Amino acid sequence: MSELTPASMTPAGLETYLREKIPLSRAMEIRVIENSTTRLVLEAPLAANINHVGTAFGGSLHALPTLACYSTLWAIMREAGTDGHVVVKHSEASYRSPVKGRLRAICLRPPQPVVTRFLEDLRRNKKARMELEAMVEGDAEKPAVEFHGTFVAIV
Repeated sequence: MSELTPASMTPAGLETYLREKIPLSRAMEIRVIENSTTRLVLEAPLAANINHVGTAFGGSLHALPTLACYSTLWAIMREAGTDGHVVVKHSEASYRSPVKGRLRAICLRPPQPVVTRFLEDLRRNKKARMELEAMVEGDAEKPAVEFHGTFVAIV
């Protein structure tokens, strides 16, 4: 699959990319639910990400929002016609409550001025960074996990 096709921007296209390039997404059974101009949503079943006490494994609760942010930045780059690599430089997560059902991570797109500055830096320096946040929903759609990461793109 070409990384710069319009199909790769659809949820199904992005899901295919993740499963091909990041095997962990297959093992976690991650699905791309939404990839829009405002947010990216990933889901994974509890059964593939369960721990010894029947709730979501902490590593899965860190990996899912990491992948949501990674995918958001990857999509932003592809939509701008920019090929390159995305890596995580720093991340932290606050675990607020256990997840007892499906895992759902939401990454809101940054404001357009932030995206524009990022893309300008990337074109000029062949490298740029972006701070992104995601949350994993808990009960009543309150955050169970709050994630913050610094991602670097390199062309």
